Amino acid sequence: MDPHKLNDGTEVTIPLRNLVTIVIAVVLATSAYFSTQSRIQAIEQEMAKTAIVRDMNTEFRIRWPRGELGALPADARQDMLIEGLERKIEEVSQAPSRAQPDVDRLSVRFEALTERVARLEESFEKNKGSAE
Repeated sequence: MDPHKLNDGTEVTIPLRNLVTIVIAVVLATSAYFSTQSRIQAIEQEMAKTAIVRDMNTEFRIRWPRGELGALPADARQDMLIEGLERKIEEVSQAPSRAQPDVDRLSVRFEALTERVARLEESFEKNKGSAE
C-alpha cells in the first residue's frame, strides 16, 4: 500500500488535545453564526416595524390637519370657546349702533336740562339783584 494514497481505509492520527480544540472551535463558530443570524433577523424585524410606524406617521401627518382623522375633545371645546368669543365680539361691535337711540334721547334731555339750569341761574341772579 502506498502511504500517499487516500481512500476510505486511510487512517489519520491526531492528538486528543488538537481534536478537542477543533471541536470547540467548530462549536464556537456555529454559535457565533447563529447568534449573528438571530441578531440580523431581530434588526430586520425592527426595521420593518419602524417602516410601518413611519408610514403611519406620514399618513397621520398629512390627514390630521385636513380633519380626516377626527378631532380631540380639547379641540372641540376650544372651538366652542372661540365661537362664543366671536359672538361676544359681534355683540360688542353692534352695541354702539343699538345704543344710538338712547344716546340721542339722553342728549336731548341733557340739552333741555342745560337750558333749564341756565334759566334758573338767570332767575337767581335777577332775584339776588332785586333783593339787594
